[in-house]
Amino acid sequence: MSLLEGIIDSRNNPLAVVEDIAATNDWSFERSGEDEITIITQGAWTDYQLSFTWMGEIEALHLACAFDMKIPPQRRAEVQRLVALINEQLWVGHFDTWAQTGTIMHRQALVLPDGMTASSAQCEAMLVNAVQACERYYPALQFVIWAGKSAAEAMSAAMFDTEGEA
Repeated sequence: MSLLEGIIDSRNNPLAVVEDIAATNDWSFERSGEDEITIITQGAWTDYQLSFTWMGEIEALHLACAFDMKIPPQRRAEVQRLVALINEQLWVGHFDTWAQTGTIMHRQALVLPDGMTASSAQCEAMLVNAVQACERYYPALQFVIWAGKSAAEAMSAAMFDTEGEA
């Protein structure tokens, strides 16, 4: 076993826990080194790319959940307003927009100081929270980007919850 394999397979490495979750759920994943694993999962609206990165220097497991939605330059200001409104509603994690690429992602981190280990429940909660947030606000982002709606109009549509069955 190489030194890298020993680090990757270490039960103290939170990415080993994430890899176990992906394998158990039969999700496609790729381990790109000792500090990153990427999982692809399907949602109701789109596929999500969940990148977990172990950041040893700050002792945190970072999750970035991205999806295929590019922001046209003329809609970026309104998307920024929408992201601010969405982030006010979130208790865990936040949405970011990347100015250089025009992409949107949900991000969060789990701090694990002094050699603490991540549990399966913690890693699974991160993953579920990210996908649920993306699923909830994906239509609002679509309203702003492709339907030309304002951030306020998109938020009111996203916050509309149905009750019962038709």
